[in-house]
Amino acid sequence: MFRTALRTVLAHKARLLMTVLAVMLGVSFVSGTLVFTDTIGDAFRKSSATSYRNVSVAIKDGGVPLNEKLLDAVKDLPGTASATGSVSGFTAVADKKGKLIGDGWSTRGANYAGAAKYPVTKGHAPGTSSEVALDAKTAERAGYKVGDTIRMSVDGPVMTQTLAGIFTTDDGNVAAGGSLALFDTATAQTLFAKPGQYDEIDVKAAAGTSQSALRAQVLNILPTYAKDAEAVTGKKLADDEAKDISAGLSGFNNTLLAFAGIALFVGVFIIANTFTMLVAQRTKELALLRAVGASRRQVTRSVLIEAFLVGLAAAVAGFVLGVGIAAGMRSLLASTGATLPDGALVVQPGTVVAALVVGVGVTMLAAWLPARRAAKIPPVAAMGALHAPATVKGLVVRNTIGAVISAAGIALVLVATGMKDGANLPMGGGAALLLIGVFVLTPLLSRPVIAAAGPLLRPFGITGKLARQNSVRNPRRTAATASALMIGLTLITGLTVIATSMQSAIDKMATASLKADYQVTMANGTFLSPDVEKELAGLGQVTASSGLRDSYAETGGAGGSERLLGVDAKAIGALVSLDFSSGSIGALGGSTVVIDSDTAKLEGWKTGQSVPVTYEDGRTGRLTIGGVYEGNEVISGVIVDNSVLAPHMNEVEDMRVLVKTSGGATAATKDAIEKALGNNPAVKVQDKADVSKEISSFIGLLLNILYGLLAMAVLVAVLGVVNTLAMSVFERSHEIGMLRAIGLDRSSVKRLVRLESLIISLFGALLGIGLGVFFGWAAGRLIAGSLSTYAMVLPWGRIGLFLAIAALVGVLAALWPARRAARLNMLAAIKAE
Repeated sequence: MFRTALRTVLAHKARLLMTVLAVMLGVSFVSGTLVFTDTIGDAFRKSSATSYRNVSVAIKDGGVPLNEKLLDAVKDLPGTASATGSVSGFTAVADKKGKLIGDGWSTRGANYAGAAKYPVTKGHAPGTSSEVALDAKTAERAGYKVGDTIRMSVDGPVMTQTLAGIFTTDDGNVAAGGSLALFDTATAQTLFAKPGQYDEIDVKAAAGTSQSALRAQVLNILPTYAKDAEAVTGKKLADDEAKDISAGLSGFNNTLLAFAGIALFVGVFIIANTFTMLVAQRTKELALLRAVGASRRQVTRSVLIEAFLVGLAAAVAGFVLGVGIAAGMRSLLASTGATLPDGALVVQPGTVVAALVVGVGVTMLAAWLPARRAAKIPPVAAMGALHAPATVKGLVVRNTIGAVISAAGIALVLVATGMKDGANLPMGGGAALLLIGVFVLTPLLSRPVIAAAGPLLRPFGITGKLARQNSVRNPRRTAATASALMIGLTLITGLTVIATSMQSAIDKMATASLKADYQVTMANGTFLSPDVEKELAGLGQVTASSGLRDSYAETGGAGGSERLLGVDAKAIGALVSLDFSSGSIGALGGSTVVIDSDTAKLEGWKTGQSVPVTYEDGRTGRLTIGGVYEGNEVISGVIVDNSVLAPHMNEVEDMRVLVKTSGGATAATKDAIEKALGNNPAVKVQDKADVSKEISSFIGLLLNILYGLLAMAVLVAVLGVVNTLAMSVFERSHEIGMLRAIGLDRSSVKRLVRLESLIISLFGALLGIGLGVFFGWAAGRLIAGSLSTYAMVLPWGRIGLFLAIAALVGVLAALWPARRAARLNMLAAIKAE
């Protein structure tokens, strides 16, 4: 039976090619992901170990700055070879157009800590308060050269520095697109701490002193100079960083593997379809094997051996391709400017095993059901051309099972939409059940849906009619082919519906509750000086402005503590739009506050009630509730006048400043505001459109990444359409020959196959889009619970594009099978069995 299976595989190698390609693509994605993450992880771990090569012990501040006395004491320890103090903080660097380099979160500044840590490649290290050094990546992006003048900001005022040098670094923030600016130590201490203070002290051990011995020496002196500080060995720092790297790569790795799993799941349909068709075409052959003595088990084993050989070939090819994909992904990241540590590709034995297990396992699993069907072929079938088709009873059982599973899936999803907590698991389970149920029901659904396409096919005459009939002739085959495309489009449509609805919700959030034309914030999300609001209030175009301040106070109520949102009581009515259930924004002022409805419900407070309060400085007072409003993602909590709140704040600073201008949001007004703030790269001035664009760009980027990952599943589905059509053409050679004999020309034969492919693709697309919209609606119900402005928005343009792409997939997938059908020898085809 093994020799028989081997001969069968070799005889049908062309028909098994698409199956091999489908499995190969899935395996390559799995192995490529594993090789890539292993390679990057190993390189980062080695880089981490290298970066701590000169750090035997690191002393961290523990919340209290480290001083020069501790640094001198550490240098005097017998086990110390050298000790260096470091201090760092947020530093915004402007490019030549005055715009911030980086995203604000990873733009850092620090003191120059020596050539071992920051090797200078051009110029020299900063030596005076007017000099700065930049990392090579940032200098290249901004086009800066040694000697250039650079504008930057640390905590407000704009500084003008001379670029003294350019250095290289393996800092992860720089690799991620951030920037690193280095000052001389005295300047850095003035900017980020106080003179003589450090955030960290790095100590290198003298020859013959171990890291643990040096740490013990450091711990002995810490209580004298900095009792809250901690000492950590360089080995532990490297190990902890390695664990963090592994944890970070784990999420990335799991995401890629999830999409590889989707591609393989789609490939299962192709494999099952291929072996089902092969078994059907070899009915006589298998029946003869049974007639000459082969048992059912031997026939099943024969088909599974074929699947094993196909899976093995696909797994080996997929693994080789996966190594190439890993190398390509690394080159692609490098070309985008990401700095990755050097290192050879890492191929773990587990990756090889995973590729073989996945490739062979998926193929044999998908072929198991066709193998069982093959074993059931009676020897008497050798006298006929084909095995008996599925019985009505079999279809009724299948449809009943599909209906039950689908109903259970819908019920579970609907239940999840009404849950407030723990809805993710039932939502995911319901979605999976519904997807399986629809797949089981697809043969039943294919007939009415494809029949409805009849009027659209009438212009194509007899070829259109034949294409429609061929599509529903074998509903199970059509279902399996369409389902592969359905899964990909279900995910793509669902993600698009959610992303479009999220964007609409964000736009509403930015416009509905804010009447202000601009909001001013720090680029890194830290706090603004109150001087910013005072500066803006003095501009002629500004009609109203208010800083928003955050503080917490004890109220003695059920909530324990409440968030106090400080505003300018006189100006806030012109800057925000709030819906009040009682009272009004006009009541705000002095000790009278307004509260959101959630706080009112939690505490049981009502308009007119007086409540005790203990501010963050410990002083007490009473507040009178002047109104209750509906809170949102922009404004919530207890709103209090800044004149009341500021005296009780330990440090007075604004989260953001809202600004209303006489001319509205215009480019000239924005320029005037930015100019008033010194064109500071650390400060962001945004109108409503800017806020919406910033968030939508992130959503768009995420969506495009997901599209790219799901493209693998769609590509596998395309291979499934090609495979089905090619084997269908072979199966119907006799029929095609007869059609040619009675007058159907070659162009009509091509059109027939193309239309059949188009029908199958659009059928799968319609199912996928329908399910995707349903899942998008269900997920949206959960999102709406935490985002009040969320409402489902159907992206009709994208949906139309998906249908057009599905139609294009159908046309392209039919090119080779249609050409093959048209080139069949008429007489040979008529004689075919």
